Amino acid sequence: MAPGPLKNAVLFAALAALFVLIWSWLGAPYTVRVLVEASCYAIIALGLTIQWGYAGLFNAGVMGFIAAAAFVTMFLSFPVNPAFWNSQAPGLLFLAFLWLVVGGLITFALAASRRWGVPRRLALTGAIIAAIVTYFSVNAALSPAATVIVSEAGFVGGLGLPVGIGWIGGALVAGALAWIIGRICLGLRADYLAIATLGIAEIIKAFLKNEEWLTRGTLTVSPLPWPVPGPADLGFVGSRAAYLVVIAILIVIIYVLLERAWHAPWGRMMRAIRDNEEAAEAMGKDVNARRLEIFVLGNIIIGLGGAALITFAGIFDPQGFAPLHHTFLVWVMVILGGAGNNLGAIFGALFVYCIWVISEPAALFLFEIAGDWGRDVFGWTTTVGDMQVRALQMRVFVIGLTISLVLRYAPRGLIPEKVVRYD
Repeated sequence: MAPGPLKNAVLFAALAALFVLIWSWLGAPYTVRVLVEASCYAIIALGLTIQWGYAGLFNAGVMGFIAAAAFVTMFLSFPVNPAFWNSQAPGLLFLAFLWLVVGGLITFALAASRRWGVPRRLALTGAIIAAIVTYFSVNAALSPAATVIVSEAGFVGGLGLPVGIGWIGGALVAGALAWIIGRICLGLRADYLAIATLGIAEIIKAFLKNEEWLTRGTLTVSPLPWPVPGPADLGFVGSRAAYLVVIAILIVIIYVLLERAWHAPWGRMMRAIRDNEEAAEAMGKDVNARRLEIFVLGNIIIGLGGAALITFAGIFDPQGFAPLHHTFLVWVMVILGGAGNNLGAIFGALFVYCIWVISEPAALFLFEIAGDWGRDVFGWTTTVGDMQVRALQMRVFVIGLTISLVLRYAPRGLIPEKVVRYD
């Protein structure tokens, strides 16, 4: 066995041993839950690693794409709310939507009028004015609808479609959002993309948190339906195991497709653009179009993983989307596993999430031992609440220590990108 495959086998064997340890320590239900959540993060990491590892695109707004996909999934798959459809709210919403469509078409026509001979400055001014008028018109039509919805129905509810359709819809919306951002920012320097994605992520979170008529805001939406039978049918562990099988199948499909793309001419083109943009342009490659292509593809995968993650949690909570969990942690997974290596992204997601979740109970266990010893020897007094808070804070320290050690001894990640040489 070659050194590379042997090293990978050893790493995955050590990871399996770590999960066995969790199984023996914390039980089967907790272990299967960690595996499902880590697998969902693995899908998200695959989407990010092709953006950063394939094309060098710095996406600092992973949280925003996850939140958008999660909302769409909730809206499509959550049961229908009869109180909403039996009220006058649908008609009021249709009026607001009509204002949006008409205003959007007028704005687009004015922006494109320069192609028909209208001066550029005049076309831009008209488009801006039309956009402002559209915004205030839609807001004026939406306010009474929102009031009626909140007072009579609570919130809009869902469409009651199958969960799979919800996942696909969430992934496509994340891709559409990426297309809009990419069209604006990918022609600029890389730091503009990072700033834009970070800002968009916070805007999406604020919108979902404050539009109670659409998302219930801080009241949350639950329980979200699963794509597999629930605990009432298969038992607590069995239902989670079935969910894990679905996510594992998705990972295998995505991994195989990405590996084929990586070794195809398309993958070689993306690496050429990443490594030497000027040379790629000199060879006739449309750099911005290819970057937009992979930015959209990566966020479709990120949206799919985010939709699966929120569905498994069973609750849609706009406040639950945090940069620490849904952006920083994913970046740690990609960097530690090895950017540009799909297998490394999967390993990094499983390993980092495992460390993330077990560091708290492990730290609490050690704190309790230290507290008992300090009380017996020095007469220290400790409270359970204080130790739990400190144990929760240890997660960030442990993750920071882990990535520092890995980058010190494996700067390119534990399973780095394979350097492809052509004769």
